[in-house]
Amino acid sequence: MISIAIARKMLNSCGLASALATVAMVLSLGFATAQEAPKPVVDPASSQDEIRQFCTNIANPARDQRYLLQKQELEKLQADVDQRIATMDKRKAEYEDWLKRRDDFLKTADLGLVDIYKNMKPDAAAASLNDVRITVAAAIIMKLSARQSSLILAEMDAKKAAVITNIISSASDPNTSKSKDPT
Repeated sequence: MISIAIARKMLNSCGLASALATVAMVLSLGFATAQEAPKPVVDPASSQDEIRQFCTNIANPARDQRYLLQKQELEKLQADVDQRIATMDKRKAEYEDWLKRRDDFLKTADLGLVDIYKNMKPDAAAASLNDVRITVAAAIIMKLSARQSSLILAEMDAKKAAVITNIISSASDPNTSKSKDPT
């Protein structure tokens, strides 16, 4: 808006008629810009058509963007799964290596243990087997020759020899449940 001081200066310098015209023009411009432009009347049917047209126009790009985001997410998940599979394969190889070394050791120890008792005198072997777990003693005696096994069992405590004999007989019995503890 034009101030009163500016209007007075215009009146003094330009004359009354031109000053009034200028003030009227400036006021009309200020008033016109202060008012909102009238809104055009919009037909609701055409508005719905415009919305439908807009949605139709962006449907394919929106779907493509959604597919792209899903593809990126799937690629990230696939990379995570691949990493976990690689970790599991590595752990599986480590476990198989450890299991092979353990089995080799047990075979060596088993053969070595049976050889130890094979070379012992029956009374010394019987005294030693009296102090080990009953199932271990039965396994060792079972792997020895029948002659050596009978000599060792003859030297052992009678009750323990009877338990070992029951374990050996149940091991060869096909009707014995494998889940039962022989002791």
